[in-house]
Amino acid sequence: MDGDGSSSNPEADHDEFSEITLRPFDLSDVDDLMEWTTDDNVARFCSWDTYTSREQGIDFITNRAIHHPWLRAICLKNKAIGSISVMPGSGIGAGRAEIGYALASKYWGKGIVTRAVKIVVSTIFLEWTHLERLEALVDVENLGSQRVLEKSGFHKEGVLRKYVFIKGRSRDMVIFRHLRTDGP
Repeated sequence: MDGDGSSSNPEADHDEFSEITLRPFDLSDVDDLMEWTTDDNVARFCSWDTYTSREQGIDFITNRAIHHPWLRAICLKNKAIGSISVMPGSGIGAGRAEIGYALASKYWGKGIVTRAVKIVVSTIFLEWTHLERLEALVDVENLGSQRVLEKSGFHKEGVLRKYVFIKGRSRDMVIFRHLRTDGP
């Protein structure tokens, strides 16, 4: 390790960050969750506002994460450093689902979310046999998230103008898709 705590061997860093796992959230994850949900940079493009109290984290885990149809902690050495979810469509959208994710900012740019998305793509079509289409909506300004999806095999379909109203303003969103027939 160098004096700043970083490794002088980039391959060792890559190996460390490639060992991610996905697992359901547990109440014991609340302190890890608070590290990234209290970060304005992480919450910037998310539908949720930056957390300001531990109670919000407890509420998220007990009332949303545990009961969600498919929400997992992105873990590095079993530490929850982010989240990834798949929300199923209903009615005429029953064969469709939407993927979303968030990651602690200190782990950005290390390929962690790309690996997490690839894990989801390789398993969700097996778990949900009715699923034909997995899609993601990304803010047009969120270039990092767009790169994640492209590297994960998603295809950009277009820009949806003034598609959502988040944090007090209308936002343009880029829609990406991955079809069952696109393969893993």
